Amino acid sequence: MASLPAPALADPDRNCPLCPRLAEFRSQARAREPAWHNSPVASFGNATAQLLIVGLAPGLQGANRTGRPFTGDYAGDLLYATLLEYGFAKGVYQARPDDGLKLVDCRISNAVRCVPPQNKPLPAEINTCRQFLATTIATMPKLRAVVLLGRIAHDSTLKALSLRSAAAPFSHGAVHTAGKIKLYDSYHCSRYNTNTRVLTPEMFRNVFAKVRKDLDS
Repeated sequence: MASLPAPALADPDRNCPLCPRLAEFRSQARAREPAWHNSPVASFGNATAQLLIVGLAPGLQGANRTGRPFTGDYAGDLLYATLLEYGFAKGVYQARPDDGLKLVDCRISNAVRCVPPQNKPLPAEINTCRQFLATTIATMPKLRAVVLLGRIAHDSTLKALSLRSAAAPFSHGAVHTAGKIKLYDSYHCSRYNTNTRVLTPEMFRNVFAKVRKDLDS
């Protein structure tokens, strides 16, 4: 009797070997900081959510340390404050995974699930990890909105959805359509982008205000 193919996974295994450079970096981090998460970071939030947020990759001292996307670094401070403001989260964000914060009709994931050196994944690593992003999207039956934080998240999500980049060019504040799903572009909420005023808190809030309005209409 022929064996069935293994089902596609939405999250990689703790010891995922698919990207040798990232696996080696993860191994070094485990030796240096054994109490940290130091593994692929799973999506946060319920698969029945209408909103998915896609970031770049775990930060070394953020999600790679805590095990929850955007938790423990500056980007998370701005993201979670904004989600709380627009009703996509409840509780109090205290930059740790046991702070009790809950997402409301929202899920957070990353284009690359393992922390990359210098926060810069290689194209091959982005391509390899896209299978998990594609499965995450495919297994969200109520998905209506995806916020794409930065160009890499934008480009990888388009490929996961089989959309041509020319049909949906990246631009902060832009909204694109992929069937029943709307894609909302934003600059990444990194400390660098906010310090240089490439992205202001108001610009970031405006993206989520638009998402909130569209989901409520």
